[in-house]
Amino acid sequence: MERKIVRVVAAVIRNGDQVFATQRGYGDYKDWWEFPGGKVEPEETPQEALIREIEEELKTRIGVDEFLLTVEYDYPQFHLSMDCFWCHVEEGHLTLLEHEAAKWLPIDALRQVNWLPADIMVVEEIEKTVQSL
Repeated sequence: MERKIVRVVAAVIRNGDQVFATQRGYGDYKDWWEFPGGKVEPEETPQEALIREIEEELKTRIGVDEFLLTVEYDYPQFHLSMDCFWCHVEEGHLTLLEHEAAKWLPIDALRQVNWLPADIMVVEEIEKTVQSL
């Protein structure tokens, strides 16, 4: 039986030397931390999906900057393919509509929260990218 592939996008919203993290309030991974985002709809580019998802989840308009990485990760129920982008807030105040909590984390101290398994790969890439700057 072929594994279901879930295609999503994630925003690494940066403000200076901090990034925005959200805590899940539902599901198998309730209380785990993630970069905000969501599913890509048919006929939508990853960037369009990211702008729409952040507007829906956080009532904020973001600008999508450069591509960071694609994470391929096997969860027990599905395969996740997650395109991640550096982003910035254009307008709004990152209002939580779906998440339990959120915080700005210093880039050099991202591991102070319990990240979802796929998001740990994003944290590792951010750490590598920032070290090379």
